[in-house]
Amino acid sequence: MTFHHLIPRKVHRRTYFRKHVDKRTLNAGIWICRLCHKGIHKRFDEMALAKHFNSLELLRSDESLRRHFAWVAKQKA
Repeated sequence: MTFHHLIPRKVHRRTYFRKHVDKRTLNAGIWICRLCHKGIHKRFDEMALAKHFNSLELLRSDESLRRHFAWVAKQKA
C-alpha cells in the first residue's frame, strides 16, 4: 500500500494552495495499492489532481480511472 496525497505535495508551495487550503486538507490522503497509485499519476498531472481530483469520490467518478481500478482488481496479488 502507498499513500496518495489528494492534493499532491508538489503543489503545496503554490500561492493559491497556501492561501486557500488549510494544512489538514493539504495533508489528507488515501492508502491505495501501488498499481492504482501509478495509474492515477500516469493519467493526470499534479495540478489536474489538485484542482479536479482532490477527493476519493472525484477519483472514483472518472471513467478511465474506474476502468483502471477494475483491471487492477483482476490482477493476481
